[in-house]
Amino acid sequence: MIDARLMDILACPVCKGPLQLHRAAQALVCRADRLAFPVRDGVPVMLENEARVLPADDPLLER
Repeated sequence: MIDARLMDILACPVCKGPLQLHRAAQALVCRADRLAFPVRDGVPVMLENEARVLPADDPLLER
């Protein structure tokens, strides 16, 4: 889905923090900001207005 080398350099565009890849949800998740950035056709969409705000109890925020 996303190359490991790309994952090494990707960061949250809001806080510049680390992202976690969730393959099943096709999303990159920033736990600090509780945002899920979509991955469409293997391309991460790293735009803040495209991100989904996650509630505090969302399973995507678990480690």
